[in-house]
Amino acid sequence: MRSFASRIERIGLRGRLMTVGVLGVAGALLIGGGILYLVLTTSLMGSVQAEARSSALQLALLLDSGQVPDPLPTSGAQVMQVIDNRDRVVTASLAGDRLTPLLTPEELREALNGETVLVPGNRSGIAGNLQVAAVAAGPSNARVAVVAALPTADLDSASARLRNLLLVIFPLLLLVLALIAWRVIAAALRPVEQMRRRAARIDGSSDHDERLPVPPTRDEVAALAMTLNEMLARVAAARRMQRSFVADAAHELRSPLASIRTQLEVAQRLGEGGQLPAELTGDVTRLTALVEDLLLLARTDAPSRRVSVTSVDIGALVDEVVGKYTGARVPVRRGGNTEAVIDASRDDLFRAMTNLVDNAVRHAASQVIVAIGASRTGGSTDVTVTVTDDGHGIPAPDRQRVFDRFTRLDDARDRDRGGSGLGLAITRELLARNGCSITLEDADPGVRALIALPISPARKGLGPSTTRPDGWAPRHC
Repeated sequence: MRSFASRIERIGLRGRLMTVGVLGVAGALLIGGGILYLVLTTSLMGSVQAEARSSALQLALLLDSGQVPDPLPTSGAQVMQVIDNRDRVVTASLAGDRLTPLLTPEELREALNGETVLVPGNRSGIAGNLQVAAVAAGPSNARVAVVAALPTADLDSASARLRNLLLVIFPLLLLVLALIAWRVIAAALRPVEQMRRRAARIDGSSDHDERLPVPPTRDEVAALAMTLNEMLARVAAARRMQRSFVADAAHELRSPLASIRTQLEVAQRLGEGGQLPAELTGDVTRLTALVEDLLLLARTDAPSRRVSVTSVDIGALVDEVVGKYTGARVPVRRGGNTEAVIDASRDDLFRAMTNLVDNAVRHAASQVIVAIGASRTGGSTDVTVTVTDDGHGIPAPDRQRVFDRFTRLDDARDRDRGGSGLGLAITRELLARNGCSITLEDADPGVRALIALPISPARKGLGPSTTRPDGWAPRHC
């Protein structure tokens, strides 16, 4: 029972609705067809029984009036007999047997009591069955039974044709109804599918004013769309308040931190406070970097933020990034020979690559390699920048989680080595708003970060130095 329920749950809503509808119609047709067949056959049998009894009553009137024609008059395929109280045939119609009664004594008593009696037609040499009616006639001292029988072959044939017709028409009717139900349910669920597609496109980089389409109907689907839009409005308002709070708090912290840093540097230069100014300067520097990161995230979250687009030489950009790490803890080397020029924000790409190399240098054991290659995504070619270190690596379950804000793995929580947990989040935001993507994979040992940069972005009317709305991305990326 549970497995059947689980299989039903795996069927889509459209399939479940159609299944329920078709099963309901099938049950209604089955019940209606059965009632129709029963009523028609019963009505036809009743009409045959009434006709046989009417013929027997007419012959009984003739017998009561002393007029007994021989042979007995009949119409059509009727079979008639007159049987005395000794179960002997007194007279019969042309189709009736004059020697053997059509009914046994028990069947005759049932027929005289008004019950429906069916006997085989071979008793009178007729195919099929005979439906028999009987009435009593004659004087009281010489009572006889008038027996009238009608063949039911035509009735049986009509019932069989009706049954076969219902068996053929019902499946065809169910098929047509299933097709109609499939189309009707699809039309009814089309607004839900449109809402689902629009909701799938709404993410952290979407316009805060984007809403789900509301169908023109005044039904539950429209009510659901309006309710979800109200929820999206509340979420957007909360996001705006959160972004404004982060931006305001970070902005207000810049001045005190700058003042503290200045005072510490003066104290350190004058030799006041011993080693304390030098120790605190590192913490102030870290707090300043954290505040700058928060401000950058707040700016990237702003829906009205516009990105400056220029032609960026990826090879030159990578050389510049690698050149920053001449005196790094481990060597940072350039790899790959692929060269490409893309349209993006140079500052965003530089900051994203710098964050990745900072993270790689922090965790590398002996070296970091920044390489440029090419890859194909669908029908387009992308240039790929990889940053590879030979450190301890990142477990597969955590390779998406590390892009969340303020996320640091256990081995990166050392204050001297671990960052703030915003570097990879900033990297992903900066790359996403330039139409690029980033993934992490195992380098065995270490981890490899892959940045996919589209060579031919799907844009029109943007010159080599222009701007585009934040969140723009080529279709294939």
